[in-house]
Amino acid sequence: MTLDGVEATVKYDGSPRLTRGGAFLAGLALDAEPDTLVVRYDLEERDALLEDAPDVYYLTDAHAKYAVVLARLSRLDDAGLRDLLMVSWQLTQPKVRGRRAPRRTPRRG
Repeated sequence: MTLDGVEATVKYDGSPRLTRGGAFLAGLALDAEPDTLVVRYDLEERDALLEDAPDVYYLTDAHAKYAVVLARLSRLDDAGLRDLLMVSWQLTQPKVRGRRAPRRTPRRG
C-alpha cells in the first residue's frame, strides 16, 4: 500500500512514525501496551470505533485529549490497518513550510 506524500521517519525517542508533509500520521506508541500503533483519528468518530471494537482499539488517559486512537497490532488485520491508515492520511494535512506574508488591505483614497 502506498499513500501519496507519506514518509517513514524517526521520532526524537527513536520510535518509527509515518508523516505526511512533516505532519504526524501514525507511529508506534511507546507509552501504551506493547505493539500498539497510535494513529491520527477524528475525535467525533473515535467513540464509535472504540465502542465497536474495544478489543482492537483503545485509549490511555495520556492520549484521550488528542485526535488519535490506539490500535493493538496483533488484533488488526491487513484490511483494518489499511483502512485505519487511509482515514489518518485523509485527516493529515501537510505542515506549511514558512510563513505567509500578511494580507494587505488596499488603501482607499
